[in-house]
Amino acid sequence: MKLPRDVSGRQLGRALGKLGYSSTRTRGSHMRFTTQKEGEHHITIPDHSPLKAGTLHGILKDIAFHHHMSLEDLIHLLEI
Repeated sequence: MKLPRDVSGRQLGRALGKLGYSSTRTRGSHMRFTTQKEGEHHITIPDHSPLKAGTLHGILKDIAFHHHMSLEDLIHLLEI
């Protein structure tokens, strides 16, 4: 499975709305999103375009772990 290479931080933030995440604050070039689904979870996403592959992988891996799903399933769900 290949990660998408052209995803910006803002695009990822909008896509996370499908999992109940909403923007809770922005500080400098970083945005913080929070969800209450399956327990409270916070994720910080840099407002960069595009996100580096390692950064994107780490963010998606953390979100997939919280929601008890595979990384591949998460990518298909978010349609990024």
